[in-house]
Amino acid sequence: MSPPPNLTDTELMGLNLYQQIRRGSDWAESFMKLNPYLNGSFSVVILTSKGELIAARDEKGFRPLCLGWHEETSSYIVASESCALDRLGAELIRDVQPGEILVINNDGINEYRFSKAERHAHCPFEFTYFAHPSSYIEGINVYYARKNIGRVLAEKYPIEGDVVIPVPDSARPAALGYSEKSGIPFEEGLMKDRYRRKGSWRSFIEPEKREEVVLNVVSIKETVEGKRIILIDDSIVRGTSSRIIVKSKLKNAKEVSLLLTFPPIVYPCYAGIDFPTQEELLVYRVCGEGCPIAEINEKVGREIGVKQLGYNDPEGLSRGIGLPLSELCLSCTTGDYSCFKYKPKFKSREEMKG
Repeated sequence: MSPPPNLTDTELMGLNLYQQIRRGSDWAESFMKLNPYLNGSFSVVILTSKGELIAARDEKGFRPLCLGWHEETSSYIVASESCALDRLGAELIRDVQPGEILVINNDGINEYRFSKAERHAHCPFEFTYFAHPSSYIEGINVYYARKNIGRVLAEKYPIEGDVVIPVPDSARPAALGYSEKSGIPFEEGLMKDRYRRKGSWRSFIEPEKREEVVLNVVSIKETVEGKRIILIDDSIVRGTSSRIIVKSKLKNAKEVSLLLTFPPIVYPCYAGIDFPTQEELLVYRVCGEGCPIAEINEKVGREIGVKQLGYNDPEGLSRGIGLPLSELCLSCTTGDYSCFKYKPKFKSREEMKG
């Protein structure tokens, strides 16, 4: 039977699992049969008509998934991040392992492996931006990973400045780490005006509202005016937010240097982050492929309008997080898609929409 047209990847995966179950396969067998065709990331939770809870994580572990226990209700809980368990008063038991499926029912938990990939490929963007600071991923606290990355940046870029300021909110721990390592005072120079706008404040997650979100960031005059600012941000994807912050919110600073916790993003992501085309990426537009990091720093810094710009490198990112390079997916910065079953074909957004 051919699938209906215009299905999302999640719907197509669900349909194929349903077909396997109808043919008599159990959940572990179904994932095992489907896995050769699953190229990329998934963390799925399924509630069956029998009251079973099924949890599965892709064989590379691109995205987080964890298992917890709620003592008050004697219940297992599966969540994408451990911060959700904290909110419910549950205890973190462990991560769901890459290539693992858990079948949870009234009898307890059955654990199966549908794949045993030799290499894992955790997404470092979770550690620098996406995940909540209180979460633990692969046994590592996200807050302290970000703080460690800030210390790495201080070693790599010992810049003279008066204050270290984060771009709110995900870069705050890294700015604290940079401040502690460098001895330059940490200050809050940019704040999100929560009285003017409701809802999400993630400019990357809401690309169509990016300028609106950033324009609702306010600067603190006494912190900014006449100061040599070391600005810490998690990353530059398209560059829109960084330009507005530097040229509008920090226009009264004496000078601004910008440091990024994530390496240059030159290639599209096909593991669940919304930059699927190369043309939208600032580094690619300004530098193309294959530029050394010193040249990227110079050209992108000129484009953003800062005195000095400094990207982290993959080695520094790995050291800050506390995971080996071989355990991270860095396809968006290196162009190496070997952690996928096959390299995706680059397309424009228009081509993807059909």
